[in-house]
Amino acid sequence: MKPQMIALMLSLVSLFSYAQELPLKKDPIFMEGEVLRYKLKYGFITAAEATIKVLGSDLKFDNKPTYRLVVDAQTSGTFDIFYKIRDHYDSYIDKTDLTPYFYQENIREASYRRHDKARFYQDSKKVVANRGTFATPTTQTFDLVSAYYFARSLDMTNLKIGEKFKLNYFLGDEISALEIEYMGKEMVKSKIGNIRCLKFSPSIKPGRIFKKDSRLYLWITDDGNRVPVKAEVEILVGSVTMEIQSAAGLRYPIGK
Repeated sequence: MKPQMIALMLSLVSLFSYAQELPLKKDPIFMEGEVLRYKLKYGFITAAEATIKVLGSDLKFDNKPTYRLVVDAQTSGTFDIFYKIRDHYDSYIDKTDLTPYFYQENIREASYRRHDKARFYQDSKKVVANRGTFATPTTQTFDLVSAYYFARSLDMTNLKIGEKFKLNYFLGDEISALEIEYMGKEMVKSKIGNIRCLKFSPSIKPGRIFKKDSRLYLWITDDGNRVPVKAEVEILVGSVTMEIQSAAGLRYPIGK
């Protein structure tokens, strides 16, 4: 079990984020108390699980209220025996524009430990992290967790098949740009029902995980919630699939 597998799982949940050119929806798309659970499968074997939550927060940044977004990811089954992973991520985002103020990750992978923090200064176009200070190209830069919630809240009404968009995100020690292509609509069979979904293909970088010609596909509900239902990608050996297991505390009825 490679430590990059959990990072891949979080990416599969997050990397459908769209460009800042698209406006946010007028009505909130999620609320405090929402809990989403996912499984990551390597072939037919469940390799890891993740839980994503929206929590209330007493913390204020620049005197503005925040949501606390929490992701917990861990290996399961046989993978947990050979390479135990317990990763925890927190992101504090503005309740209005959904951009992040503060992000931290607590990584526990076998004997490896890491605790990273990052403070986002959107107006100053910079991120101050324990690995250094980084200039950002725009006033909207995200961590992977906040990118997920920002993306869900975008108005996708006028999206056309083949359109591509970009979003800037901070990960580790660099600012990167992600390009996403809209692929159309499809019905997806899942644990929470057969649901009409929007399909996207985010760009990925070949390397230690992905093949040179790998494509990542992601399906999100075509309803008021915009919940990721499924993602799949080929890796160097085999394929990885993310599937939703349950969704609680949603603002709107699923599939409507």
